[in-house]
Amino acid sequence: MARQTFFSFHYKDVSRAFVVRNSWVTKPDRQDAGFFDGSVFERQQRDGDEILKRFLREGLSSTSVTCVLVGAETTLRRWVRYELFQSFMRGNGLLAVRVHGIADFGKQTCAAGSNPFNDIAFAVDGDRVKFKEYMKSGWEPARDVSSMALSEVYYDLGTMTNHTFSHLFPIYDYTAQSGYQNIGAWIEAAAKAAGR
Repeated sequence: MARQTFFSFHYKDVSRAFVVRNSWVTKPDRQDAGFFDGSVFERQQRDGDEILKRFLREGLSSTSVTCVLVGAETTLRRWVRYELFQSFMRGNGLLAVRVHGIADFGKQTCAAGSNPFNDIAFAVDGDRVKFKEYMKSGWEPARDVSSMALSEVYYDLGTMTNHTFSHLFPIYDYTAQSGYQNIGAWIEAAAKAAGR
């Protein structure tokens, strides 16, 4: 089955993101969607937050999996977080892949960033699921999304009522865990875990 995958990443990591994306789409029966280079993203951002949010939601619209590519500074990026919250609300399979060990265009690797799933969370409040994010001052309501009906959540939350996304979604290391060979299996596992 073809998986349309949205790759979310900080634009400082675009060269690393190209490596991962190309290792995905060069295999049979795979497509990416929502892979935006920096110029497209910056043009949308200049038009304002609401236009950018619509642009990102449209990029996610035909996808079944969201793969966040984690470099040194990915976790704190506002729009990466927005893409992850929107992916949760859509019921996409979610996974993170560390890319710090991939050399960039200047043949440099970068420091390992923190797991972005550790800094975004959901809290069940009655029949709603509210979203929060960790900021420098501590946990706060999510800036760009608020809540959704608990009945519309695609994932099995079990007894979890106030947890980070890391309790639901895995993180891998592209270099240390042979990402070129394994990314297809990781993406397929994320899709199946979300019932996609």
